[in-house]
Amino acid sequence: MSREKKIYKITIVGSVGNIILLTFKFIAGTLGHSAAMLADATHSLSDFLTDLLVLVFVNVSAKPQDKSHDYGHGKFETLATFFIGLALVAAATGIIVSGAIKFADWLGGAELEVPGKLALWAALVSILVKEALYQYTMRKGKALDCQAVVANAWHHRSDSLSSIGAAIGIGGAILFGERWAVLDPLASIVVGAMLVKVAWDVLRSSVNELTESSLPEETEHEIEEIMTSFPDVTEPHNLHTRRIGNRIAIEAHVRMDGNLSLYEVHERATEIEHKLKERFGKKTHVILHTEPKKEK
Repeated sequence: MSREKKIYKITIVGSVGNIILLTFKFIAGTLGHSAAMLADATHSLSDFLTDLLVLVFVNVSAKPQDKSHDYGHGKFETLATFFIGLALVAAATGIIVSGAIKFADWLGGAELEVPGKLALWAALVSILVKEALYQYTMRKGKALDCQAVVANAWHHRSDSLSSIGAAIGIGGAILFGERWAVLDPLASIVVGAMLVKVAWDVLRSSVNELTESSLPEETEHEIEEIMTSFPDVTEPHNLHTRRIGNRIAIEAHVRMDGNLSLYEVHERATEIEHKLKERFGKKTHVILHTEPKKEK
């Protein structure tokens, strides 16, 4: 099965789970009069929409390089991750605002309705289902080295966390009665705050890649060590690295013995390229510029 088809399968599994959950949550939140559960349902809706984003953008990112995209279409995968982050921000904002309005009403003397037990059961079921989807999606996303799938996994985890917050608020309101019904909207605000943190992490990662951020320093050190592990190869410099979707690009200058023939230099450069691809993936983009060693 191709990488693209595997991503489709993973995302569709999540989509089916999200459709079932968001339907159950909206019904439970409406019938159970729970702001926290309706906020949680909104989060599940955003999960479903991001599943659609992944399906669309991964299809584009899988296309090979062409005349208009010499480095392929991998950045479309990063773009999908960015939009998932924005969807998380939108969901978090809506949840926080909704909870804050109800809390303000309570401070103004309004009586809040105690949520029903159906809303609590919906939260508990959501915790189990979404955590299972997180574990499944994260494991597959890492195996496929797909940032969009990993970001989507975090969307599942954030939904699981939001359901925990909703369960605490709904359960507390049911347990302690009408006086503590404010726990329900307060729980929704906490849920929104957790989503903001997750959204920030997702957006930061995708923005770094879209703005051509270099690979981590330890990765660049490893690249230099691989280059200098070959005989007669010294002084790697002018190293430039970046990520292109699920692959990386490496450009560098290295020095070799000036007495080597052009054929020998070419062979050595090819060996370095192959070893880098063994370590970082066969689709790694490698450009090496060779220079003679400086005479002492």
